[in-house]
Amino acid sequence: MVTTVELAGARVPAWRGGFGRLWSAAVLSSFGDALRTAALPLLATTLTDKPLLIASVTACGYLPWLVFGLLGGAVADRVDQRRAMWTVDAVRGLLVACFAVAVGLGHASIGLLIALAFALTTLQTLFDNAATALLPALVDKEALGGANARLMTGQRIAGGLLAGPVVPVLIALGAAVPFAADAVTFLVGAALLASLRPDVSARAPRPAGSTLRAEITAGLRTLWHDGPLRGLCAATALCNVGMGALIATLVLLVTDWLVAGNGGYAAAMTAFAVGSLAGGALNGRLVGRLGRIRAVLLAGTVQIGALVVMGSVRSLAALVAAMAVFGLMGMVWNVNTTTLMQRRSPAEMLGRVSSAFRTLAVAGAPLGALLGGAVATAWGLNTPALLAAAFFVLSVTALIPALRPDVSVGEDVSVVGPDDGPTTARPTC
Repeated sequence: MVTTVELAGARVPAWRGGFGRLWSAAVLSSFGDALRTAALPLLATTLTDKPLLIASVTACGYLPWLVFGLLGGAVADRVDQRRAMWTVDAVRGLLVACFAVAVGLGHASIGLLIALAFALTTLQTLFDNAATALLPALVDKEALGGANARLMTGQRIAGGLLAGPVVPVLIALGAAVPFAADAVTFLVGAALLASLRPDVSARAPRPAGSTLRAEITAGLRTLWHDGPLRGLCAATALCNVGMGALIATLVLLVTDWLVAGNGGYAAAMTAFAVGSLAGGALNGRLVGRLGRIRAVLLAGTVQIGALVVMGSVRSLAALVAAMAVFGLMGMVWNVNTTTLMQRRSPAEMLGRVSSAFRTLAVAGAPLGALLGGAVATAWGLNTPALLAAAFFVLSVTALIPALRPDVSVGEDVSVVGPDDGPTTARPTC
């Protein structure tokens, strides 16, 4: 049952029912993900001192989106999304538990880290697309923006503000402890998702003779014919080249270039989380003044400045401040791109449109991670942040054509298109 409440003139999702359990599972999973994401590069630095190998762990965490991303979206539109999500979480919990045992027994290696990153992201291609498609079944259309903001803000609280400071403590207890904790969060999240009513995510039957290839093509076509979504996708792809370079080498930037150690790395990640919380709180006001697409444009522009500070000012305080600003505007970017995608896509095709968007957008991240490792080796550990700033400049430039008067301030649109055929998206004034 879809439920919403009125708050300060805006429609927001009610906590009772399916949304509350989805939010709880997402937040708990984010806490575990943050433990693993922070612990993996720190573990990698104990296994090798080569930046390119460390960056390869991050790069292989992105590659499954290129191989399986479109397939994951098509499957998400065919199956019970609730069941797909809890099954994936259960499998991921078992995989991370096995990895924790391997680390505890001293069998960790760069190859094993790469294999884990690849396997988890492969499963994530189905989970994320199913989650994006499931949310509109739990929340009114008018409340999607608020629902996404609440989900992402909760994830940042758990994944950054709470998990960031905990990581060094858990690592001190043992290298395997963060991964064991992550496994527990996956399994509890699976139980929460399994408790959702089965009929919440029921899908309409697919047309007779429909194939996965035809359905994937329809999703790509829908994305291509929607100008604002096409522009957002191109901009996000360019951003992700820069993000790949930054994420893959951030631990080296903090611990080696700034000589700030693991504590400095935790402080940087905590600042990012705090900034994200502010972004979730401010997003509604920005959208009210600028519209969703212009809010995204502002976010990218401000992030350029933050990246320049990260790569040019050799001060932990400056980096922490820049990470807070970067997180604030990153939240604005993410909430609005996700909401626009959910509002502008046909419900029966949302998994495929989501997968097309994500696959094309993520395509540059593995390249960025490898570029980050290469430039860090050649020109210094601060240069990946400056490389990221250059790609964000290209991203903002690519987004400008998406600023159309009929959709830049408002967000109510009508998407029209036949099932699994040529699909067009036409905004209405």
